[in-house]
Amino acid sequence: TCNYAVDHKKYKTTIGKNVFVGSDSQFVAPVTVGDNAIIGSGSTITKDVPAGALGVARSRQTVVEDYAERIQKKEKE
Repeated sequence: TCNYAVDHKKYKTTIGKNVFVGSDSQFVAPVTVGDNAIIGSGSTITKDVPAGALGVARSRQTVVEDYAERIQKKEKE
């Protein structure tokens, strides 16, 4: 869980009973996850997830062709 905000206050994350949390997930407090909810792997949860619901928060993958080559070229200039 990610509990501290810019204001240096500590916020609470509440995770209900029988919740399944997929690998590499983060909860940005304050959030509440209800009983029997499911959190998709790789999600960053920033809003409450109701009981029995599926919470998934991932961006679509973007592929930028030749990006590394362009960056290396700029560094040489």
